[in-house]
Amino acid sequence: MIKIGTALFEACEELERERGISKDVLIASLCDAMVAAYKKHMRTKEAANIEAILDEQSGEIGVFSTKTVVENVEDPELQISLTDAKEIDEDVEVDDEVKIEVTPEQFGRIAAQAAKQVITQRIREAERNLVLQEFMDKKGTLTTGIIQRVENRNVIVNIGKTDAIMPQKEQIPGEYYKPGNRIRVFVLNVKETTRLPQVIVSHAHAEIVRELFELEVPEIEDGIVEIKSISREAGYRTKIAVWSNDPEVDSVGACIGPRGSRIQTIVGELKNEKIDIVRYSEDPVEYIVNALSPARVVSVDILADDDYAHEAMVVVPDDQLSLAIGREGQNVRLAHKLTGWKIDIKSVSQMEKAEAQNIQNYQDEPQDEVVEEDDDELKQEIEEEMNQQAYDEEDIQHDEPVEESSDDEEV
Repeated sequence: MIKIGTALFEACEELERERGISKDVLIASLCDAMVAAYKKHMRTKEAANIEAILDEQSGEIGVFSTKTVVENVEDPELQISLTDAKEIDEDVEVDDEVKIEVTPEQFGRIAAQAAKQVITQRIREAERNLVLQEFMDKKGTLTTGIIQRVENRNVIVNIGKTDAIMPQKEQIPGEYYKPGNRIRVFVLNVKETTRLPQVIVSHAHAEIVRELFELEVPEIEDGIVEIKSISREAGYRTKIAVWSNDPEVDSVGACIGPRGSRIQTIVGELKNEKIDIVRYSEDPVEYIVNALSPARVVSVDILADDDYAHEAMVVVPDDQLSLAIGREGQNVRLAHKLTGWKIDIKSVSQMEKAEAQNIQNYQDEPQDEVVEEDDDELKQEIEEEMNQQAYDEEDIQHDEPVEESSDDEEV
């Protein structure tokens, strides 16, 4: 047996406290390292009956070979005679197993080198598995980190046990990411690598808005108010559709909070990004009207509503057209993402002009074919009337001789 003392156990307990790596994992790693060192020292690859045993009370570790007790030994590597086994344990019987220490002499230095390599490797694997498991559970949630540095337009954020990467497309346009600042990010994905897992985070994801509302609005966390849909253009504007499951609770008012305290906190967290809180409705017309706020709507015509398309024509006052469309089409684009409806917006004057143009086009269309068809029908009717008249006259002529005959009789 090799005396290792209590320092190893103290180191294992310290690693368990600091890094969360179990003490049993480290002790098992040490035993595996001893077995690997023994195989290397004995120049053998197959040694299924070899194991290392650590005595925590004495602080000693050794390599043991497990052998089966038999009457006649056929394989000395795996078997031991009953006589030799009795010297180790007097109560042993045939077919029992005994453990025989086979620790080589001057094995301490070799075992120490092997143990260092194996334990280092196992610690890295244990850390990788811990980080992978932790962030797999955090995937799709909000977490807080500290900005470390900016590399190749990617922002490196420390989120605890590892550094996460925020790609450029997941950053807010125009935002300055200063190292040392705390930042709230959304865990997008966790990729397993040979070293530590690679965590991808986002500062522009729409779910960040959902998480912030759930943190600030108790009614959402309790399930009274429900977030139906979110559309966001990070750094500029967000639209969020909410619905109340309790008729006595105003969904929009609950999100705004007393004197706007709740929404102000969220806007401050999002660096003064504009947020439109929209009341959700199962009626598509009402939902579209709400989604286009703050613009006023005159009318909404549903053009298509089936499994293939959802299209609507919206008419707004002339002075509301630019507001309804938004800067570079932002308002109508966010309304489309929020509702899932393709929205075509026109002003009242544009609709009147389009209707007048349609009437003019209809009037300018040639009517010759229609007139010819009408003339043919008229001619056919006249011809039928003439034929009917001729038929009637013929019937009258057949009736006249009867009248003359009666006159003669009277004479």
